[in-house]
Amino acid sequence: MVSSAVVNTYPLSSYTFGAKEPKMEKDTSVADRLARMKVQEHNHPHILLLQIGNTFCKLPGGRLKPGENEIDGLKRKLSSKLAANSPGLEPDWQIGECVATWWRPNFETIMYPYCPPHITKPKECKKLFIVHLSEKEYFAVPKNLKLLAVPLFELYDNVQRYGPVISTIPQQLSRFQFNMIQS
Repeated sequence: MVSSAVVNTYPLSSYTFGAKEPKMEKDTSVADRLARMKVQEHNHPHILLLQIGNTFCKLPGGRLKPGENEIDGLKRKLSSKLAANSPGLEPDWQIGECVATWWRPNFETIMYPYCPPHITKPKECKKLFIVHLSEKEYFAVPKNLKLLAVPLFELYDNVQRYGPVISTIPQQLSRFQFNMIQS
């Protein structure tokens, strides 16, 4: 696991994007593991989001298998959602620190940035990790999804469009220094 208060971001133009077979969502409303991937365009950090249909956006990630380590599970889910089917193009996922933990105490849709004290067995725990990307990568996105690079200023306080978890990413990242690397 990589831990640093400095995050290198590379231009979006450094990355190559392709398509692969559609990936069906097991449960489009609940995901236990999320990742945060950053690129930059116009010297401003962007977050890579997957768009389902025309309105719903989510971070790449998903559920862990029982007993699976969260870092290994995150790498597995990132590869299944974004890696090409060719072993030579498999990204070397560098998982950074956990920057946020959200809790769903019951079957309602609301999530909290803390586990309420009266809850002994929460329904879901959602963690957001920084994923450090190398300078060049090839991403293969399932045909039924769209990969968007969304600037932090668009996410900020935009709960209506991105929901309460994704819209707080700019605040979660405020403790990091971004090193904007130009090609």
